[in-house]
Amino acid sequence: MSTEVLEQAFASTRGVLCNVTPKQLDDPTPCASWNVRDLLNHIISGPYHQASIVDPDENPTDDSPPPDYASGDFVSLFDAGAKLALAAFGAEGAMERIVKAPFGEVPGSLFVWVVSVDTFAHGWDLAKATSQSTDLDPALARQLLEVSRLAVTDEFRGDDRKKPFGPQVEVTDNLTAADELAGFLGRHP
Repeated sequence: MSTEVLEQAFASTRGVLCNVTPKQLDDPTPCASWNVRDLLNHIISGPYHQASIVDPDENPTDDSPPPDYASGDFVSLFDAGAKLALAAFGAEGAMERIVKAPFGEVPGSLFVWVVSVDTFAHGWDLAKATSQSTDLDPALARQLLEVSRLAVTDEFRGDDRKKPFGPQVEVTDNLTAADELAGFLGRHP
């Protein structure tokens, strides 16, 4: 297992981030409880947090509230976090190591897929919220959909803020692969 899928997810989401403007920060998103600022903060803080989960030598002790990443150069901040996460996942033994993810203990080789789906799906959310194309990396979207169909069961579906995914939304055949993944994950393309 390599970090290739995660690199692709970061690249896809970065492409969307590059087109977000400060005027859009208060706009709504497909994530009912988040506006664009909230979504940006989640997307940008994610790789830093994920790196700390995967790297056994990383022990964050700062209990202060997270910074508002959306108020700065969020593309550079995302790039720095992605670099940390890729280094953590790419370190020797990281894929075999059992990590303490927010949903339980899993091998790094499974957690990298979870992080990839999360990163890509929130890139889709951001594209949708900021009126960008949601036709994001079709080959990656299909690959992540395949994995998601195996991993996302009904126990992970429910109300916003209570479960990671909403009920599956049926999509039409004329939508993109990323839209199909979004629908599977509970978004409305």
